[in-house]
Amino acid sequence: MRRIFVAVIGIAAGAVVLAYVLDYAVFRVRAASTGNAYGSVTVNHYYAVLQKNGKTKFSFDPPQAQTCVHAVFPHEGWLPCWYLSRHPEQRTDI
Repeated sequence: MRRIFVAVIGIAAGAVVLAYVLDYAVFRVRAASTGNAYGSVTVNHYYAVLQKNGKTKFSFDPPQAQTCVHAVFPHEGWLPCWYLSRHPEQRTDI
């Protein structure tokens, strides 16, 4: 039973690594050939400042366009466009 469990975990980890490597290869080819590897999504950023009395004060920034990548996984420090389009609100707790 333990041997089957270890094999399943190894296959799953190998599949994730293979998916990331293939996604990165497609991303690099897109970036080198057409330059269509990057996109832009408008996000709303705000700060949540916890005050001494226990209340939270919100400070909103104007909406800004954020660079993203057309890929399944994050690459080169940029989040995927599919993730940013589903999470356009970005909160920073202070």
